[in-house]
Amino acid sequence: MNFDGIFTPAITPLAADGSIDYPAFDAVLEHLIASGVHGIIIGGSTGEYYAHTAEERRALAERAQAVIGGRLPLVVGTGAIRTEDAVDYAVHAKSIGADAILVTTPPYALPTQDEIAQHVLTVDKAAGLPIMLYNYPARMGVGMEDEFFAAIKGNANIQAIKESSGDMLRLHALASHYPEIQLSCGWDDQALEFFAWGARSWVCAGSNFVPAEHVALYEACVLEKDFAKGRAIMAAMLPLMDFLEGGKFVQSIKAGTEIIGLKAGGVRAPLSPLDAAGKEALAQVIADLRSNVAAVTKASVDA
Repeated sequence: MNFDGIFTPAITPLAADGSIDYPAFDAVLEHLIASGVHGIIIGGSTGEYYAHTAEERRALAERAQAVIGGRLPLVVGTGAIRTEDAVDYAVHAKSIGADAILVTTPPYALPTQDEIAQHVLTVDKAAGLPIMLYNYPARMGVGMEDEFFAAIKGNANIQAIKESSGDMLRLHALASHYPEIQLSCGWDDQALEFFAWGARSWVCAGSNFVPAEHVALYEACVLEKDFAKGRAIMAAMLPLMDFLEGGKFVQSIKAGTEIIGLKAGGVRAPLSPLDAAGKEALAQVIADLRSNVAAVTKASVDA
Protein backbone atom coordinates (compact mmCIF):
# COMPACT_ATOMS: atom_id res chain seq x y z
CA MET A 1 0.00 0.00 0.00
CA ASN A 2 1.37 3.38 -0.99
CA PHE A 3 0.51 6.01 1.63
CA ASP A 4 2.36 8.80 -0.19
CA GLY A 5 0.57 12.10 -0.56
CA ILE A 6 -2.42 13.89 0.91
CA PHE A 7 -4.92 11.58 2.60
CA THR A 8 -8.13 13.39 3.45
CA PRO A 9 -10.21 12.29 6.46
CA ALA A 10 -13.58 13.00 4.89
CA ILE A 11 -16.37 14.75 6.75
CA THR A 12 -19.77 13.14 7.19
CA PRO A 13 -22.49 15.56 6.00
CA LEU A 14 -25.71 15.61 7.98
CA ALA A 15 -29.27 16.43 6.96
CA ALA A 16 -31.42 18.88 8.91
CA ASP A 17 -32.82 16.06 11.06
CA GLY A 18 -29.34 14.88 12.03
CA SER A 19 -29.31 11.82 9.78
CA ILE A 20 -26.44 11.17 7.39
CA ASP A 21 -26.88 12.98 4.08
CA TYR A 22 -25.57 10.34 1.70
CA PRO A 23 -25.93 12.36 -1.55
CA ALA A 24 -23.93 15.16 0.09
CA PHE A 25 -21.36 12.58 1.23
CA ASP A 26 -21.07 11.39 -2.37
CA ALA A 27 -20.46 14.98 -3.47
CA VAL A 28 -17.70 15.45 -0.89
CA LEU A 29 -15.94 12.32 -2.12
CA GLU A 30 -16.26 13.35 -5.77
CA HIS A 31 -14.87 16.79 -4.91
CA LEU A 32 -11.85 15.23 -3.20
CA ILE A 33 -11.15 12.91 -6.11
CA ALA A 34 -11.40 15.78 -8.60
CA SER A 35 -9.15 17.96 -6.43
CA GLY A 36 -6.14 15.70 -6.68
CA VAL A 37 -5.77 14.30 -3.19
CA HIS A 38 -4.08 10.91 -3.01
CA GLY A 39 -6.31 8.93 -0.66
CA ILE A 40 -9.47 9.15 1.45
CA ILE A 41 -10.04 8.07 5.04
CA ILE A 42 -13.52 7.20 6.30
CA GLY A 43 -14.39 6.76 9.95
CA GLY A 44 -11.82 9.12 11.41
CA SER A 45 -12.23 11.84 14.03
CA THR A 46 -13.03 14.41 11.35
CA GLY A 47 -15.78 12.11 10.11
CA GLU A 48 -17.29 12.07 13.63
CA TYR A 49 -17.03 8.29 13.92
CA TYR A 50 -17.45 8.55 17.69
CA ALA A 51 -20.98 9.92 17.17
CA HIS A 52 -22.07 7.19 14.73
CA THR A 53 -23.78 3.90 15.35
CA ALA A 54 -22.05 0.73 14.22
CA GLU A 55 -24.59 0.42 11.42
CA GLU A 56 -23.86 3.96 10.23
CA ARG A 57 -20.12 3.34 10.24
CA ARG A 58 -20.50 0.25 8.10
CA ALA A 59 -22.94 2.00 5.76
CA LEU A 60 -20.55 4.95 5.28
CA ALA A 61 -17.67 2.63 4.47
CA GLU A 62 -19.80 0.76 1.93
CA ARG A 63 -20.99 4.00 0.36
CA ALA A 64 -17.46 5.35 0.13
CA GLN A 65 -16.21 2.22 -1.57
CA ALA A 66 -19.06 2.34 -4.07
CA VAL A 67 -18.45 6.00 -4.91
CA ILE A 68 -14.65 5.89 -5.02
CA GLY A 69 -14.64 2.68 -7.03
CA GLY A 70 -10.89 2.18 -6.90
CA ARG A 71 -10.04 5.66 -8.19
CA LEU A 72 -8.20 6.43 -4.94
CA PRO A 73 -7.11 4.28 -2.00
CA LEU A 74 -9.79 3.97 0.68
CA VAL A 75 -8.69 3.70 4.31
CA VAL A 76 -11.36 2.76 6.86
CA GLY A 77 -11.11 3.71 10.52
CA THR A 78 -11.50 0.98 13.14
CA GLY A 79 -11.41 3.13 16.26
CA ALA A 80 -13.23 1.58 19.22
CA ILE A 81 -12.85 1.07 22.95
CA ARG A 82 -13.38 -2.70 22.67
CA THR A 83 -11.00 -4.79 20.61
CA GLU A 84 -13.95 -6.90 19.49
CA ASP A 85 -15.60 -3.86 17.92
CA ALA A 86 -12.40 -2.74 16.20
CA VAL A 87 -12.08 -6.26 14.79
CA ASP A 88 -15.64 -6.09 13.46
CA TYR A 89 -14.96 -2.79 11.67
CA ALA A 90 -11.71 -4.15 10.25
CA VAL A 91 -13.29 -7.37 8.98
CA HIS A 92 -16.09 -5.36 7.41
CA ALA A 93 -13.53 -3.07 5.74
CA LYS A 94 -11.89 -6.09 4.18
CA SER A 95 -15.23 -7.50 3.06
CA ILE A 96 -16.03 -4.35 1.05
CA GLY A 97 -12.59 -4.17 -0.56
CA ALA A 98 -11.03 -1.31 1.40
CA ASP A 99 -7.36 -0.79 0.67
CA ALA A 100 -6.21 -0.28 4.26
CA ILE A 101 -7.41 0.33 7.80
CA LEU A 102 -6.64 3.01 10.38
CA VAL A 103 -5.99 1.47 13.81
CA THR A 104 -5.96 3.61 16.94
CA THR A 105 -5.09 3.09 20.56
CA PRO A 106 -8.39 2.16 22.27
CA PRO A 107 -9.63 5.34 23.97
CA TYR A 108 -10.59 5.72 27.62
CA ALA A 109 -9.42 2.26 28.70
CA LEU A 110 -5.78 3.42 29.21
CA PRO A 111 -4.15 0.17 28.06
CA THR A 112 -0.49 -0.62 28.66
CA GLN A 113 1.96 -0.64 25.77
CA ASP A 114 1.74 -4.43 25.54
CA GLU A 115 -2.06 -4.25 25.60
CA ILE A 116 -2.06 -1.69 22.78
CA ALA A 117 0.19 -4.03 20.80
CA GLN A 118 -2.12 -6.98 21.40
CA HIS A 119 -5.08 -4.87 20.30
CA VAL A 120 -3.36 -3.90 17.04
CA LEU A 121 -2.11 -7.42 16.34
CA THR A 122 -5.55 -8.89 17.00
CA VAL A 123 -7.13 -6.46 14.55
CA ASP A 124 -4.43 -7.28 12.01
CA LYS A 125 -4.89 -11.04 12.38
CA ALA A 126 -8.62 -10.69 11.75
CA ALA A 127 -8.40 -8.45 8.67
CA GLY A 128 -4.98 -8.93 7.09
CA LEU A 129 -5.05 -5.47 5.49
CA PRO A 130 -2.33 -2.81 5.35
CA ILE A 131 -2.47 -0.75 8.54
CA MET A 132 -1.91 2.90 9.23
CA LEU A 133 -1.48 3.29 12.98
CA TYR A 134 -2.97 6.39 14.60
CA ASN A 135 -1.07 7.80 17.57
CA TYR A 136 -3.13 10.55 19.20
CA PRO A 137 -2.59 10.45 22.98
CA ALA A 138 -4.47 13.71 23.59
CA ARG A 139 -7.69 11.98 22.53
CA MET A 140 -6.91 8.37 23.37
CA GLY A 141 -5.29 8.93 26.77
CA VAL A 142 -2.24 6.78 25.98
CA GLY A 143 0.39 7.07 23.27
CA MET A 144 2.27 4.48 21.28
CA GLU A 145 5.76 4.32 22.79
CA ASP A 146 8.96 2.33 22.21
CA GLU A 147 7.70 -0.76 24.06
CA PHE A 148 4.72 -0.87 21.71
CA PHE A 149 6.90 -0.66 18.61
CA ALA A 150 9.15 -3.43 19.93
CA ALA A 151 6.10 -5.67 20.37
CA ILE A 152 4.81 -5.14 16.81
CA LYS A 153 8.20 -5.19 15.10
CA GLY A 154 8.35 -7.30 11.96
CA ASN A 155 4.63 -7.20 11.20
CA ALA A 156 4.44 -6.65 7.45
CA ASN A 157 0.93 -5.20 7.49
CA ILE A 158 1.82 -2.33 9.85
CA GLN A 159 3.07 0.01 7.16
CA ALA A 160 2.43 3.60 8.27
CA ILE A 161 1.63 5.77 11.26
CA LYS A 162 -0.38 8.95 11.52
CA GLU A 163 1.64 10.65 14.25
CA SER A 164 -0.54 13.13 16.12
CA SER A 165 1.18 13.49 19.46
CA GLY A 166 2.52 16.95 18.69
CA ASP A 167 5.79 15.86 20.31
CA MET A 168 8.72 16.69 18.06
CA LEU A 169 10.91 14.20 19.92
CA ARG A 170 8.45 11.44 18.98
CA LEU A 171 8.78 12.50 15.33
CA HIS A 172 12.56 12.29 15.62
CA ALA A 173 12.37 8.86 17.26
CA LEU A 174 10.00 7.44 14.67
CA ALA A 175 12.08 8.72 11.75
CA SER A 176 15.35 7.52 13.28
CA HIS A 177 14.44 4.19 14.86
CA TYR A 178 11.46 2.83 12.89
CA PRO A 179 12.18 3.60 9.21
CA GLU A 180 10.17 0.54 8.16
CA ILE A 181 6.98 2.37 9.24
CA GLN A 182 6.06 5.21 6.90
CA LEU A 183 5.55 8.53 8.65
CA SER A 184 2.37 10.46 8.02
CA CYS A 185 1.94 13.91 9.48
CA GLY A 186 -1.01 14.10 11.84
CA TRP A 187 -0.19 17.44 13.47
CA ASP A 188 -0.87 20.06 10.84
CA ASP A 189 1.38 22.91 11.94
CA GLN A 190 4.33 20.48 11.96
CA ALA A 191 3.86 19.36 8.34
CA LEU A 192 7.03 21.08 7.16
CA GLU A 193 9.05 19.41 9.91
CA PHE A 194 7.56 16.00 9.09
CA PHE A 195 8.52 16.39 5.44
CA ALA A 196 12.02 17.48 6.45
CA TRP A 197 12.34 14.28 8.47
CA GLY A 198 11.37 12.12 5.51
CA ALA A 199 7.60 11.86 5.77
CA ARG A 200 5.87 11.45 2.42
CA SER A 201 2.32 11.54 3.70
CA TRP A 202 -0.03 13.98 5.43
CA VAL A 203 -3.46 13.19 6.86
CA CYS A 204 -5.02 16.64 6.95
CA ALA A 205 -8.63 17.55 7.65
CA GLY A 206 -8.29 20.98 6.04
CA SER A 207 -7.90 19.28 2.68
CA ASN A 208 -11.68 18.76 2.77
CA PHE A 209 -12.02 22.37 1.59
CA VAL A 210 -8.56 23.61 0.49
CA PRO A 211 -7.13 20.42 -1.03
CA ALA A 212 -5.04 22.06 -3.76
CA GLU A 213 -3.09 24.08 -1.21
CA HIS A 214 -2.31 21.01 0.88
CA VAL A 215 -1.22 19.16 -2.24
CA ALA A 216 0.99 22.14 -3.14
CA LEU A 217 2.89 21.88 0.16
CA TYR A 218 3.33 18.12 -0.29
CA GLU A 219 4.61 18.57 -3.84
CA ALA A 220 7.00 21.36 -2.89
CA CYS A 221 8.57 19.44 -0.01
CA VAL A 222 8.36 15.82 -1.10
CA LEU A 223 8.43 15.85 -4.90
CA GLU A 224 10.35 19.04 -5.67
CA LYS A 225 12.53 19.05 -2.52
CA ASP A 226 12.11 22.83 -2.49
CA PHE A 227 11.88 23.68 1.19
CA ALA A 228 12.16 27.42 0.59
CA LYS A 229 8.94 27.19 -1.41
CA GLY A 230 7.54 24.84 1.21
CA ARG A 231 8.24 27.34 3.99
CA ALA A 232 6.45 30.07 2.05
CA ILE A 233 3.40 27.85 1.49
CA MET A 234 3.42 26.76 5.12
CA ALA A 235 3.55 30.37 6.29
CA ALA A 236 0.47 31.08 4.19
CA MET A 237 -1.34 28.10 5.73
CA LEU A 238 -0.54 28.79 9.39
CA PRO A 239 -3.48 31.16 9.98
CA LEU A 240 -5.86 28.36 8.99
CA MET A 241 -4.11 25.92 11.29
CA ASP A 242 -4.34 28.42 14.14
CA PHE A 243 -8.06 28.86 13.45
CA LEU A 244 -8.71 25.13 13.43
CA GLU A 245 -7.08 24.76 16.82
CA GLY A 246 -9.45 27.32 18.35
CA GLY A 247 -11.63 24.71 20.07
CA LYS A 248 -14.12 23.86 17.33
CA PHE A 249 -12.12 21.66 15.00
CA VAL A 250 -14.73 19.44 13.34
CA GLN A 251 -17.21 22.31 13.27
CA SER A 252 -14.66 24.47 11.46
CA ILE A 253 -13.86 21.74 8.93
CA LYS A 254 -17.55 21.38 8.16
CA ALA A 255 -18.00 25.15 7.93
CA GLY A 256 -15.05 25.37 5.54
CA THR A 257 -16.57 22.67 3.37
CA GLU A 258 -19.80 24.65 3.16
CA ILE A 259 -17.91 27.87 2.38
CA ILE A 260 -16.59 26.26 -0.83
CA GLY A 261 -20.11 25.26 -1.86
CA LEU A 262 -20.61 21.72 -0.58
CA LYS A 263 -23.29 20.60 1.85
CA ALA A 264 -21.94 19.61 5.27
CA GLY A 265 -24.77 20.19 7.71
CA GLY A 266 -24.28 20.46 11.44
CA VAL A 267 -22.42 18.31 13.92
CA ARG A 268 -23.77 15.72 16.29
CA ALA A 269 -24.15 16.36 19.99
CA PRO A 270 -22.43 17.07 22.25
CA LEU A 271 -20.77 19.42 19.75
CA SER A 272 -22.43 22.59 18.48
CA PRO A 273 -21.81 24.29 15.13
CA LEU A 274 -19.64 27.28 14.38
CA ASP A 275 -21.51 30.55 14.81
CA ALA A 276 -21.99 33.19 12.12
CA ALA A 277 -19.04 35.28 13.26
CA GLY A 278 -16.80 32.23 13.23
CA LYS A 279 -17.91 31.31 9.72
CA GLU A 280 -17.23 34.84 8.50
CA ALA A 281 -13.75 34.80 10.03
CA LEU A 282 -13.03 31.39 8.53
CA ALA A 283 -14.16 32.54 5.08
CA GLN A 284 -11.61 35.35 5.23
CA VAL A 285 -8.86 32.96 6.39
CA ILE A 286 -9.63 30.67 3.45
CA ALA A 287 -9.65 33.54 0.94
CA ASP A 288 -6.31 34.86 2.21
CA LEU A 289 -4.78 31.37 2.22
CA ARG A 290 -5.78 30.70 -1.37
CA SER A 291 -4.49 34.05 -2.55
CA ASN A 292 -1.19 33.74 -0.70
CA VAL A 293 -0.49 30.17 -1.80
CA ALA A 294 -1.34 31.07 -5.37
CA ALA A 295 1.19 33.90 -5.21
CA VAL A 296 3.88 31.52 -3.93
CA THR A 297 3.25 28.92 -6.61
CA LYS A 298 3.10 31.56 -9.36
CA ALA A 299 6.38 33.07 -8.19
CA SER A 300 7.93 29.61 -8.30
CA VAL A 301 6.75 29.07 -11.89
CA ASP A 302 7.91 32.52 -12.98
CA ALA A 303 11.36 32.16 -11.37
